[in-house]
Amino acid sequence: MSILRIQNAQLAFGNDAIFAGIDLVIEAGERLCLVGRNGAGKSTLLKAIAGTVQLDEGNIQAINDAVVARLPQDPPANSADSVYDYVAEGLADVGTALKRYHAVSQQLSSDVSDALMRELSQLQSEIEAANGWVLQTRIENILTQLELDADMTMQSLSGGWLRRVALARALVVAPDLLLLDEPTNHLDVEMVQWLEQTLLEFKGAVLFISHDREFIRRLATRIIDLDRGHLASYPGNYDRYLEMKQEALEVEANQAAEFDKKLAQEEVWIRQGVKARRTRNEGRVRALQALRKERVKRRELQGSAKLSVQEAQRSGKLVFEGENLSLAFANKVILDDFALQLQRGDKIALVGPNGCGKSTLIRVILGQQAVDSGQLKFGTNLEVAYFDQHRATLDPKLSVAENVGDGKQDVTYNGRTRHILSYLQDFLFSPKQARTPVHALSGGERNRALLAKLFLTPSNLLILDEPTNDLDIDTLELLEQIVAEYQGTVILVSHDREFVNNTATSVLLFEGEGMITEIVGGFTEINHYLERKAQQSSQKQGTKAVAKQSESAKLGTQASSQPRKKLSYKLQRELEQLPAQIEALEREQEELTAIASEPEFYTKPQAETGPLLDRLSELEIMLLTALERWDELENLQQESS
Repeated sequence: MSILRIQNAQLAFGNDAIFAGIDLVIEAGERLCLVGRNGAGKSTLLKAIAGTVQLDEGNIQAINDAVVARLPQDPPANSADSVYDYVAEGLADVGTALKRYHAVSQQLSSDVSDALMRELSQLQSEIEAANGWVLQTRIENILTQLELDADMTMQSLSGGWLRRVALARALVVAPDLLLLDEPTNHLDVEMVQWLEQTLLEFKGAVLFISHDREFIRRLATRIIDLDRGHLASYPGNYDRYLEMKQEALEVEANQAAEFDKKLAQEEVWIRQGVKARRTRNEGRVRALQALRKERVKRRELQGSAKLSVQEAQRSGKLVFEGENLSLAFANKVILDDFALQLQRGDKIALVGPNGCGKSTLIRVILGQQAVDSGQLKFGTNLEVAYFDQHRATLDPKLSVAENVGDGKQDVTYNGRTRHILSYLQDFLFSPKQARTPVHALSGGERNRALLAKLFLTPSNLLILDEPTNDLDIDTLELLEQIVAEYQGTVILVSHDREFVNNTATSVLLFEGEGMITEIVGGFTEINHYLERKAQQSSQKQGTKAVAKQSESAKLGTQASSQPRKKLSYKLQRELEQLPAQIEALEREQEELTAIASEPEFYTKPQAETGPLLDRLSELEIMLLTALERWDELENLQQESS
């Protein structure tokens, strides 16, 4: 059954047609992945379907009043609203009533006043009249399903959990069609796998944009390709799409070659005809004019980026060596008797949940972070190029060329002087786009600009922290090739499973409590390692269970007869104070991160930058510890209630 139809959708920004009369029908239960180059208009199409962008011509029709929900790309991270309030707001007026009902119910636990009782009664009537109790139950069920605490504030949540709350808000309206724009950005692998499973179990249709090829392969039942204003549909999986797309491009290239050949022949005829016959076939002249117009309207396929790293002279064979390394912040262990040897040419991926200490280990390797104990040995002749999309800064008011070239007209690249506009064309920025302010760029175009700036730095040690976010798949695959062919050493932080599989020679897996395991290979080998570990653990637990069966039965009988203990006053007080402590830590972290993001920060002496970086590392661990403690106390409180 069809739930949404797009007919002859047309939209242009200036002279550029984003949609040149596109058509699309979405069926119930489908999971469609929208692919295309950065700047092709993918996000714009999702916004048009959601009703936040108006078409120039054509129409988008939700069939049989199908409900469409769009996952917000950036939920309000600094909001003091509770999770419940934010999710309920997605239900419009009845959501507002439920939000207030939830707040009044909480207030009544400590203030049983007549005014609050009257307000509660009024809210109950409003909710009942709007059949809101069904929605109340739906909110509670979805929060339970997504393992969300209704009373936690938005500002206390990490990026991954904010995405989870945003998904709850979208799901609570029971959409027939769910729109997702790069849903895996900034999520660690565990959260990505959770999202995959949630969407596989979702009963409605899904239209999503993603650069994560493994994510696409697991979810998509159809691929729709937005290319130069036109939309093509490819049934089947992602690999089948790649084959069919290549075939379509070859047919297009052959047709274009035949067209150009015919046009060239007619141009020769029109020039020679006057001299040879002094008369011309007017019909043939009109046909030539039509050919010329058609050629002008033809939009060429955008070329591939020509990325390459500017390599410095070779480093020494040893890049880094550490033995018996230990490091902890605020009782949170990052390294526990850890040993690592990096040699020239190694390509290491750091894998683990957000906040586990990956960035801290990179600072240890670079000599920017001291350890509590252990022996460190650093390599010689190291030239570092560091891509970190959170710290790397592009001035949004300046053009791409001004940002990348630091205001200069010429840049030096691989020993050769090039004009900045010529250099940027290698990164798919036309002269017009190169003069465009950064604030007008899409997420992927912004990342391409960051890579262009990074690759001007000669290096033999390349550090890439989440480099794949928002890149289109063609550019992503080229970046893979660059990393694979790079002669220096690479340290990579990425949650993109296929990117890691295609680039890393080995992985450092952060397992918690300072335990880091080196695994040769990528995510495939990680999964094998975790499966073996789970089997061994299961076997051990089975043996212990048999040995303690009798004792457990006795303890269970004793425990069942004992009343549950309430949270002590001291623990209750600690629980109440934690939100303010977390807020203060996050505020300090934001302030210090802003200072560290300044372009001139890393030009300062180590004596100035070191203490600030040390404090940032401490804050990272303190925040994680506080959030874990908060979760622990919340669970204790629920168990005692």
